[in-house]
Amino acid sequence: MRRARRMVHLFALCRISRAVQKRLPGVKVKYLFLMWLGILLGSWVLYMHYSSYSELCRGHICQMIICDRYKKGIISGSACKDLCEESKLQFQQCLSSSPVNQVYGGVWRGKEVIIKCGIEDAFKTDLNLESLPRRDLVLFDKPTRGTSMEEFKEMLLTFLKASLGDQQSLGNLVTRIIGMADINQDKKVSLAEAKSIWALLQLNEFLLIVSLHEKEHTARLLGFCGDLYITEKVPYHSLHSVKMPPFLKAVLPSMVVRSLNRWFAPAWPKRAEITIGLLEFVEEIFHGTYGSFYICDADLGNIGHNEKYDFKMVNLRKVVTEMTLKDFYKGRHCEHNADCTHGKDCMATCDKLAKQCNTELIQPNLAKICGLLQDYLLHGAPTDFKDELQKHLQTCMKLNGLASQMEVHHSLLLNNIKTILWKKISHTKYS
Repeated sequence: MRRARRMVHLFALCRISRAVQKRLPGVKVKYLFLMWLGILLGSWVLYMHYSSYSELCRGHICQMIICDRYKKGIISGSACKDLCEESKLQFQQCLSSSPVNQVYGGVWRGKEVIIKCGIEDAFKTDLNLESLPRRDLVLFDKPTRGTSMEEFKEMLLTFLKASLGDQQSLGNLVTRIIGMADINQDKKVSLAEAKSIWALLQLNEFLLIVSLHEKEHTARLLGFCGDLYITEKVPYHSLHSVKMPPFLKAVLPSMVVRSLNRWFAPAWPKRAEITIGLLEFVEEIFHGTYGSFYICDADLGNIGHNEKYDFKMVNLRKVVTEMTLKDFYKGRHCEHNADCTHGKDCMATCDKLAKQCNTELIQPNLAKICGLLQDYLLHGAPTDFKDELQKHLQTCMKLNGLASQMEVHHSLLLNNIKTILWKKISHTKYS
């Protein structure tokens, strides 16, 4: 009986195996093709990642150049000794998006920090230490030996007037810069200290960090060495709490990206709190202590927050001074408004008769930020509040940059949105 059962099982298995064998070639070809396609795509992603990584991430070169200049006495700074002698400042995660703007997550005396290396020429060609003296002559050419303290202060004041405009408070800013340069607090500024702070001020982001130091909405400056500087780390460098890698964002459909952003975004009351901080920042840079500033790349990836959901402007490289825009538009030839674009979002009107750009922007900061916040704020907003909020945001987005509208409408709209948001969350645990 057992033998008969075994024979039946064997017969059935043979029938099944023959049926599988008939279909197997097709199945094999299908799965082999899918495996080949997966390996090809994976290899391409890895190649692109590591080739771009080697180009973008040259922290060891940055450190080598900075320390070489420090040991030669060309530069100085509060972080030089820890970087070059005691190894208390260490480069870790590469965050660079451009070879000429090296950005790293690091550790300084046990605390997480962001390290930014402003050296540009060193990354345009292969490293050659023999060519560094020539670069130093250009990068650290001012002030020259023999410059007195009063002459250096006058240099700083002239530079700040050209960069920020003739503001009454620039004298206080000069005093602060001198205090930053004097790292050993001996009431004197050495030539290396003066050269370092002068080179740093030529970097747009550093100039803005110093200019907006009184505000709580920018990352704090912690130290510097030559034209390398260190800021506090902002834990969340995107409004959605999780910043999607650029290569992944490029291959995913926009609807998928939008859904993922919504999924990882903080709860609505927390988003409202972050937004209030962002609006305060827009208000502060509209007519600030040291002039007006313009956001020329209104992107959620440039805006972050800390653990307490206090707004922080992560990337100040995309923010420019009023004087920078005026210099950019002065005498600039144009045929259409698009020819008068600085960065991604700062567009002025084109005078088609004169064929030159005007200096007034079509959209002020507030209108760009309201457009950016529309989806971020409306998604998940309380139903009894959503229509009112949408109405304010749409009105805000229509605001133009004409001087006749700016003074009254800008402040009125900004305060209205701040007020309604604060009223909605003031009685919650997030307040």
